[in-house]
Amino acid sequence: MSKADIGLIGLAVMGQNLVLNMDDHGFTVAVFNRTVSKVDEFIDGNAKGTNIIGTHSIEELVRALKKPRRVMLLVKAGSPVDDFIELLIPHLEAGDIIIDGGNSNYNDTIRRAKYVESKGLLYIGTGVSGGEEGARHGPSIMPGGSPAAWPHVKSIFQAVAAKVEDPEDGTVEPCCDWVGENGAGHYVKMVHNGIEYGDMQLICEAYYLMKNVLGMSNEEMHHVFAEWNQGKLDSYLIEITRDILGYQDENGEHVVDYILDTAGQKGTGKWTGISSLDMGIPLTLIGEAVYARCLSALKDERVTASKVLRGPQSKFSGDKQAFVDDIREALYASKIISYAQGYMLLRAAAEEYHWNLNYGGIALMWRGGCIIRSVFLGKIRDAFDQNPDLTNLLLDDYFKEQVESAQTAWRRVVAKAVELGVPVPAMSSGLAFFDGYRNERLPANLLQAQRDYFGAHTYERIDRPRGDFFHTNWTGSGGDVTASTYIA
Repeated sequence: MSKADIGLIGLAVMGQNLVLNMDDHGFTVAVFNRTVSKVDEFIDGNAKGTNIIGTHSIEELVRALKKPRRVMLLVKAGSPVDDFIELLIPHLEAGDIIIDGGNSNYNDTIRRAKYVESKGLLYIGTGVSGGEEGARHGPSIMPGGSPAAWPHVKSIFQAVAAKVEDPEDGTVEPCCDWVGENGAGHYVKMVHNGIEYGDMQLICEAYYLMKNVLGMSNEEMHHVFAEWNQGKLDSYLIEITRDILGYQDENGEHVVDYILDTAGQKGTGKWTGISSLDMGIPLTLIGEAVYARCLSALKDERVTASKVLRGPQSKFSGDKQAFVDDIREALYASKIISYAQGYMLLRAAAEEYHWNLNYGGIALMWRGGCIIRSVFLGKIRDAFDQNPDLTNLLLDDYFKEQVESAQTAWRRVVAKAVELGVPVPAMSSGLAFFDGYRNERLPANLLQAQRDYFGAHTYERIDRPRGDFFHTNWTGSGGDVTASTYIA
């Protein structure tokens, strides 16, 4: 029997679809699953008539592979990944490669890469985005880990990844390239998911404004999103929102109206927020998107509060179509802020972990296959192609012009939402960030004076060089001793 090009452990829907994708592209795949009966079900079912090889033990899986052996895990993040690594190591040889394709925390990937490499093996932690459809027909793949492993998986990954055409020269490029060492791949996937949280929340706020401020029907909103999907907001998430708003069940009822308004999350958005706090990067919009899901989960409390707490009673009056246009501009401007913040976080992480990230390349990897795929990402790639050292997307000519031209409409939308008591946490936090970022001077001078007053934390002065610190004895009785590790 001929040897397989790669092995895959984990035959849930993502694993099965990715295996079938690999088979479509001419790669022989050996598969294994902890519940062994699933292997036979797969081989006799969806994989019938393919070259996929079913195995019933780790030993059999490893024996079925060409050298260097490549074993990909698509199992639940956390201890299952560690468990399979321990099961695999005794059967592998120097130079063999373990690949984690799940939604692992990048800190775990950093730890695992170091551990696996200490055993003489190579390790890849790769983000795979696009859901079930992407896995089957072309996902976005974001690999990082042991650089020596990349040449051995590159042909497989880039073959099965989504492809996008360069609008300039028509060349077709895969939405997959090497990201960086140890946890870089999973970090980039984490930020992708954080941006996804922001995109989804912004779209929901646009929907909420049209529904509750303008009183638009699902059918009307369906047509609005269909129109938006033909312009600069063209994206997968706008497209599926169009479809959701137009979908009716067998009774002619719009299913979206019957879905309970409590949102779930798997943790990657939270991880993005935690990392931003660790790095000191103001990821405000994505943070608000995460908290909006948390607030939605307080359904029973909100029902109680709705009977007790009262907001404004005024109604919208004005040009309905003009406000829809304003919402479109507010959505686009806020989206720019979300991506700008996400890229600020990537830059900080690259510095912290010594990763050499290709920011334009990351935008290309997100252009197809993944959940946040959109024409917008081509503009980000263009920005970094023109200036690889760009510190913030808002300083790129295109994005600067777009935000500045949209800001009047953006302010009208946020102001009207506040006036009418309609929550738009992502749009409003994005606007607040924009106003903070564009201001040369913020009130942090007073904040630092407060810190020095109660905790002798010192401050810098505008009339002295940066790095010189001063303390004022504000009360006359505080003394001249300054704080070092004291925190108040």
